[in-house]
Amino acid sequence: MLSCHTGQLRMALRCDLIIRDATIIDGSGRAGFRGDVGVQGDRIAGVGDLAAASAAREVRAQGRVLAPGFIDAHTHDDQIVLQGAQCMCCKLSQGVTSVVVGNCGISLSPVRMATRPPAPLDQICAPEWWKFGSFGEYADHLRREPPAVNALALIGHMSLRIGAMDGDTQRAATDGEAERMRAWLADSLAEGAAGFSTGLFYAPSKHTPTDEVIAVAEALRAHRGLYVTHMRDEANGVLDSIAETLRIGEAVGAPVIISHHKCAQPENHGRSRETLRMIEAAAARYPVAFDVYPYTASSTSLAARDPRADVPVRVTSSVPHPEMAGRMLAHIAAEWGVSLLEARDRLLPASGAFHNMAEEDVRRIMAHPLSMIGSDGGPLAKKPHPRLWGTFPRVLGHYVRELNLMDLETAIHKMTGRTAMVFGIADRGTIREGAFADLVLLDAATVKDRASFEDSIQPADGIIETWVNGESAYVHGAGVTGALAGRLLQRAA
Repeated sequence: MLSCHTGQLRMALRCDLIIRDATIIDGSGRAGFRGDVGVQGDRIAGVGDLAAASAAREVRAQGRVLAPGFIDAHTHDDQIVLQGAQCMCCKLSQGVTSVVVGNCGISLSPVRMATRPPAPLDQICAPEWWKFGSFGEYADHLRREPPAVNALALIGHMSLRIGAMDGDTQRAATDGEAERMRAWLADSLAEGAAGFSTGLFYAPSKHTPTDEVIAVAEALRAHRGLYVTHMRDEANGVLDSIAETLRIGEAVGAPVIISHHKCAQPENHGRSRETLRMIEAAAARYPVAFDVYPYTASSTSLAARDPRADVPVRVTSSVPHPEMAGRMLAHIAAEWGVSLLEARDRLLPASGAFHNMAEEDVRRIMAHPLSMIGSDGGPLAKKPHPRLWGTFPRVLGHYVRELNLMDLETAIHKMTGRTAMVFGIADRGTIREGAFADLVLLDAATVKDRASFEDSIQPADGIIETWVNGESAYVHGAGVTGALAGRLLQRAA
């Protein structure tokens, strides 16, 4: 590849884009440095002093931070990546240029569903989008109609289970059903999926024995796929769940990623000291990582947990009572004159935000060297958890600038280079010659999330511009540009 600073070519070469006088934080974790970045087509063509080069467009950064585009390690964007640029404003406005879809055991392929699927699948994708009978069909859709961001896709165990068991999931699968799931997974991996996700906490998978997961996950071995999991229990049984997760990964030779690591429910606050010690010990001998979001409230289907008086819940969506989105469950129950449980049941199908974590655990988990940043946002909710719009700016503004939990280079590494390494995404997550030109220009002094629980659909401050594969995709104050420059990503062999 031609470089903007290679000998005599520096004088003659004209780039498509040069971002000048930026503080370049390259995603590696090393200290930022002042310089220019040149882009030709979809690749970074030069990094450093590009004073002699010229470009069709030049951006004066004036010392503001230029980082690799952020990689959202945990999303439920399976549907919205298919729906054009405007639907991805929630990510592009945070500087996110790549998303990992198919998490928590939920993926839009390789199973078609003719009727509304059970919770939590119905909270992730609308009924009409369950139309992909193979991962190849989903991948072809993304190739024919490119997304606004890049997408790396996992295959969800719940989706496989519902398909293989004809919806009869309140039991263990038979050997034949498990083999059908394994074959679907193997086909999907051959067609470009990156791994296998489970959501053993949820009703469609709750009755799955560990051996069934291993039998299905065996398909990962031949394709070097990832095992990614919303564990069976993130509350009282969190240590047992970590042990189960590690057993599954090691049994099939797959790197393990623990989704949205937390210690849920008040009686478990502070237990991150134990969980992190256990994960560290395993990671010393085996590839193990985890993602985390910067909030003390989780969000999922209201059916997932019975309500408790000591865990406030905010309704984020309700099919029979959409007017209740944004309100606290306790206030709704009082207004209706019923118990929390009865109010919850009247609202179903519904989703909510559960204020069930401790700030000390969130900080400890986020600061840990094995962590990555993932939003876990619910894009279909009427009043979504603010993490959908605020995760990455919140880390940079609140936890880095205001609390000094970590330095800016470390935080950006957790959003870029580390995530690319863990998921095996080649040539992304870094600013260097030859890498793909996924970039974000931000103001470290002002970057901040604006999304709140009361008003959650709000773009962040301080994200100046986002580029996907060299094309400008978002500009602060103007919104998305309409560019559809994203691609389906594949795990590097």
